[in-house]
Amino acid sequence: MTLNAAIDRSLVVPNVRLGHRHRAVEQTTLAGGKGVNVARTLKTLGQPVIATGFAGGATGTRIVEQLTRDSILNDFVRIAEESRTNTAVFDPTNGVQTELNERGPAVAPGELELFRDKLLYLARGADIVVLAGSLPRDVPDTVYADLVRDLHKVGVRVYADTDGEPLRHVLRAEVDGVAPNQLEAEEVIGHEFAGDEDRALAVGELLDLGLREALVTLPDGCVAGVRSDAGGGGLGTATADATRILRARIDPRETVARIGSGDAFLAGYIAARYEGRPDEDALRFAVACGADATQRLGAGLVDPRQVERLQHEVEIEALARPDD
Repeated sequence: MTLNAAIDRSLVVPNVRLGHRHRAVEQTTLAGGKGVNVARTLKTLGQPVIATGFAGGATGTRIVEQLTRDSILNDFVRIAEESRTNTAVFDPTNGVQTELNERGPAVAPGELELFRDKLLYLARGADIVVLAGSLPRDVPDTVYADLVRDLHKVGVRVYADTDGEPLRHVLRAEVDGVAPNQLEAEEVIGHEFAGDEDRALAVGELLDLGLREALVTLPDGCVAGVRSDAGGGGLGTATADATRILRARIDPRETVARIGSGDAFLAGYIAARYEGRPDEDALRFAVACGADATQRLGAGLVDPRQVERLQHEVEIEALARPDD
């Protein structure tokens, strides 16, 4: 689900200097927004997925047309205002990546209610729903939390990937899982993390709010907190309230671009959980997806063959929760 879907343009521009004219040496244009990126990766991984959200104006038409051309099933609500266009500029000479994101369209209350009805209808045939990305204008910060409660009533598992106030509200709604990056997690926890001990404490605090899974993504992997009943299998005989905190790590590699790597990570994790893989396997697969995505210009792009190879390079270790 992507409420603030977009057309994402990614440009490779060497030696970027403010106030000067530049020419891109490489570029790609894709339908985007976090949920769209997750859907693209899931489709590439061979999982059944439907993309939904808002689409407005000519840009919204391009979003839907691109998803359809990529054989990604989609069912968007049309809105009056124009969907946004985002631009990312990657400078290969220094590795700096700059993102210019439009704020997105305003959404009327009637359009939001129409979307809620559509989402609940689509959820009847779903096992997992992913709520991802920023919110368009005039949509309340509580919308993800409200949708989590609605979706739980129809018996689906819900993951959220957002930040700021929407993330705070969704945590209080006891969403099943979240996947913030470290900066987003620090913001919601209220302090910076000095290392893995702080990260382990943070994911433990998130689990205490009622989550089943809390994943904090990092440039070299993630720190994950998982309740014993979170996965579909391979979780042993742990008691219902037992938790595990795991550190997944892969050796750093030179990147083409990092945009969308967190979305590929989440898609990999969702795919693994959908297949009932155990904790360690799910994290290896997720980190491999995120790592492979950094090798491509454009969000949500992975090569399943490379993912298969990379997951064998991911190391997993158990972390002790500091208050244990």
